[in-house]
Amino acid sequence: MALVISLAVSYFLYNRIKRQFAQSVQPLKIVAAAKPLDPGATISADAVMLVDWPVNYPLEGAFKNPQDIVGRVVVFPIAAKEPVRDALLAAPGSVGLTAKIPDGMRAVAVETNDVTNVSGFLFPGCHVDVLVTFRPENARGDQEDLTATVLQNVEVLSTGERLQPDPSGKPQKVRQVTMLLNPDDAQKLVLAANKGTVQFVLRNGTDQAQQIHRPSQMKDLQTFGAAPATVAVKKAPPPPKPQTVYEVETYDGTKKNTVKF
Repeated sequence: MALVISLAVSYFLYNRIKRQFAQSVQPLKIVAAAKPLDPGATISADAVMLVDWPVNYPLEGAFKNPQDIVGRVVVFPIAAKEPVRDALLAAPGSVGLTAKIPDGMRAVAVETNDVTNVSGFLFPGCHVDVLVTFRPENARGDQEDLTATVLQNVEVLSTGERLQPDPSGKPQKVRQVTMLLNPDDAQKLVLAANKGTVQFVLRNGTDQAQQIHRPSQMKDLQTFGAAPATVAVKKAPPPPKPQTVYEVETYDGTKKNTVKF
């Protein structure tokens, strides 16, 4: 009887554990990219597919129905067979450039030429500093123009009509460059473009540092290469080193003498 009872209990527990394990590994169908999707692309029905995903490892922001994301715009690159999440897509209804503008930011377009667009090497995603050459307000007739850095580490959203850089890396001459700025910096850029000559300075993509730079004047160019003026300074003589004094006591019978040297 004990053997029969133990076998029955073991069989019951085995079936129960087996059912729980089968439920834990049961896959869930979620939407993934059928091909690589670049930022700015609009998702079509043939660009997505369903893939298996473990039900016990839920993926936040995933979609179960491909029709829920058809027509949405991609904001961040999505690799082939990568699950499509809501955080990688623009808000429903956003199209084109507006899909790449985060909440609270603004896109500002500036006219450029071969010099200001760094010979065509400005491309979407790169970062620049914005310099402006202008004459100060209420400047006198003999007062010089200034060149100052007004904005640093500004992201380029688009160059001309392109939202993505050329895969071959070839320079592209464009007439307009669109920058991503907060509202305050957007006002500075518009004012700089209207009051002076704007120049973009391309910077390393990994360089995020922002520094305070003194505006440059014409006299800074006129003194270029000149040796800085030096003023002869007479150094004070070093203080005399303290002398060490030794004392020696001598005795002549009962007579004591002290000698210093």
